[in-house]
Amino acid sequence: MTDYPSPPSNTPLMPGPVPLSESDERTWAMVSHLSVLVNLVTGALGPIIPLIIYFVFKDRSRYVAYHSLQSFLMQLIVWVGGGTLTGLAWAVTVPLIFLAVGLLCIPFALLITALPLLALIYGVWGAVETSQGKDFKYWLIGDWVRGLLSA
Repeated sequence: MTDYPSPPSNTPLMPGPVPLSESDERTWAMVSHLSVLVNLVTGALGPIIPLIIYFVFKDRSRYVAYHSLQSFLMQLIVWVGGGTLTGLAWAVTVPLIFLAVGLLCIPFALLITALPLLALIYGVWGAVETSQGKDFKYWLIGDWVRGLLSA
């Protein structure tokens, strides 16, 4: 075996993560929010993109970590959860139409159907706000995520 010389004690073995520039922070935060549009094509794979962005940049930028985690949770709750709820609402409404009770359920099913679609607009709005460097937060989710990151 060959003995390798040890590095000097004042030299770090691995440098720390390099912080992102402000421009890069805004770009990655915007991409996190815009990933909601991927759900239009894939159905429910949009949350994977902000989750990947979170794990890649969490040590380099608190701004990107906050916005990517926010986007991930919003999409998971509203898009995936809302999509499941939409499917259940229509699965109950359609058979009940034959009993006339389903006709009363149609407005509620339509409201539930609008939730994932409104999430698209909310995500694009978040992307626009973060591209301008503003501190955007989703209703109810933003404070929760801020608490998660500070713990």
